[in-house]
Amino acid sequence: MAFSLEGMRGELGSIMATSKPGLGVANDLCGACVDLLGVDGAAISMVYEGSSRGTFGASSEASRRLDEYQFTFGEGPCLDAAVARQAVLAPDLDSPSEGRWPAFADAVLSDGIRAVFAIPVMVTAACVGALDLFRASPGPMTAEHLAGGLLAAELASLPLLDLIASTEPTGTAEDSWADLEGLDRVEVYQATGMLISQLDVDAPEALVRLRAHAIATNQTASQVATAIVERRLVLERDEPGHGGSA
Repeated sequence: MAFSLEGMRGELGSIMATSKPGLGVANDLCGACVDLLGVDGAAISMVYEGSSRGTFGASSEASRRLDEYQFTFGEGPCLDAAVARQAVLAPDLDSPSEGRWPAFADAVLSDGIRAVFAIPVMVTAACVGALDLFRASPGPMTAEHLAGGLLAAELASLPLLDLIASTEPTGTAEDSWADLEGLDRVEVYQATGMLISQLDVDAPEALVRLRAHAIATNQTASQVATAIVERRLVLERDEPGHGGSA
């Protein structure tokens, strides 16, 4: 069913009014994007200081995994959208002229996704993330669908505001983000701490090694982190990213 912009506005507004606050409304908003915007998946990425900090809301586990690739590889449209504070559109990741995010693009294409669109999510003057939209078939978004995506990204700031309000920040934006970091990818932070001790490295090096193993074994960073935390995987000191099998 095709929706006009006003129709999309009404549907999205209804979702915001009737869904459970916080993560519930974020998930429902992403699901509504699939129904309204001609895409096959949607996720809300939290981004801070140029890095992916978590997935807050997704239309499905597959969409959550697609967003996870951006954290794993440290590249992707949501990161660019957050930095530029404008929509980043990739209508055909398999096009010879599309050279952005090679690692991310390879992973997403392997999952059957050809087009990705990212729209920044703003809270007042700060960009806190992006709404990622995924589609299996290549091609640009229609003007109406893009307008609907911009509206959805604007509404996506509301559950994030609810999330911030529900924490106990110590007074600064940086402190609030530090509180939010613990709400997703907890296993990554736990695994990084374990690797600091096991490998005798600092935190950045520990995260590099975790990501390297994820890339080498075709997993997400969260999958590798979970295996480390559960002690099913031990990374060797002299082989970054190549320890036991997860």
